[in-house]
Amino acid sequence: MKYLTEYRDGPKARALAEAIRRETTRPWAIMEVCGGQTHSIIRNGIDQILPEEIELIHGPGCPVCVTPLETIDKALAIAALPNVTFCSFGDMLRVPGSSHDLFTAKSRGADVRIVYSPLDAVRIAEREPERQVVFFAIGFETTAPANAMAAKLAKARNLPNFSLLVSHVLVPPAIDAIMQSPDNRVQAFLAAGHVCSVMGYWQYPPLAERHHVPIVVTGFEPLDLLRGILRAVRQLERGEAKVENAYERVVTFEGSRPAQEVIAEVFTTTDRSWRGIGTIPQSGWRLSDEYAAFDAERRFPVGDIATCESTLCRSGEVLQGAIKPHECPAFGKECTPRTPLGATMVSSEGACAAYYNYGRHETVKLQV
Repeated sequence: MKYLTEYRDGPKARALAEAIRRETTRPWAIMEVCGGQTHSIIRNGIDQILPEEIELIHGPGCPVCVTPLETIDKALAIAALPNVTFCSFGDMLRVPGSSHDLFTAKSRGADVRIVYSPLDAVRIAEREPERQVVFFAIGFETTAPANAMAAKLAKARNLPNFSLLVSHVLVPPAIDAIMQSPDNRVQAFLAAGHVCSVMGYWQYPPLAERHHVPIVVTGFEPLDLLRGILRAVRQLERGEAKVENAYERVVTFEGSRPAQEVIAEVFTTTDRSWRGIGTIPQSGWRLSDEYAAFDAERRFPVGDIATCESTLCRSGEVLQGAIKPHECPAFGKECTPRTPLGATMVSSEGACAAYYNYGRHETVKLQV
């Protein structure tokens, strides 16, 4: 398949790994921002063919994982209300709240429905005007245009029974926060190609200059990632700190202007809490005043939510790149995909799920 098999070529991957080895003269720590990149790295063993001087740090780029516990609990409270249909992508159903998850709420009788697009939820609101239909609008910049279009369409069609529970987060402020952390070890970033396909990468040069850190936009296939790592290593070895685009077939500097325009119309920037990390100023979007009528947090009585995180789960440290998943004592024991303590074990982009699903916990046990 074009743009898949040609970027999964074994000999070319080994040649790129050898090029990285030749370029590397000292230890370097590189963070891949996106959880999709993390899964590709672990699934394809990319980290295992790199020179031992290169450490890949798994970043907070899993939107399911960083959705705050308070928002999950609000989703559960709304879903439990009578006459409410709560719509979500499937990967949110197993994310644990303080006491249970949306899958459990569904089993208890809540009308929780899996949809494949926010526009599906708009259509449900049209077909069932007697019910309040809520869509769980989470994600990074990638999913924001479709969520914005859902709100725009609901307004145009005058659907008073449709609303969004919004928890959008943004990549550039997260990179800024990581670099300002006193415990930061990251020396270069692999930026998420799908985010940049929407937003471009015009926001990144000031970050690279301010923190003197290389940022390389990469895709998700093995050759994409290896080329991104090679470019990052070359910059580090030369003492450079600039933004490079290693995903030219998809990403442009400007990004998608129409997508950015609809986002700007429907959303406005706000401080946002990240699960396991805390509040990052101006790191998220909420509905603008023009679309406030479609804000589920205003429509439903969920303002006073008490949360309770697992005392065993260290997913916050995983999201910050402080530890690898298998370094959490609960990993693979109390915490598994069937009995998750944190979102990083549930999400299809979670680092813990990647380590578990691709046997890294078994490898670690064999080395002991």
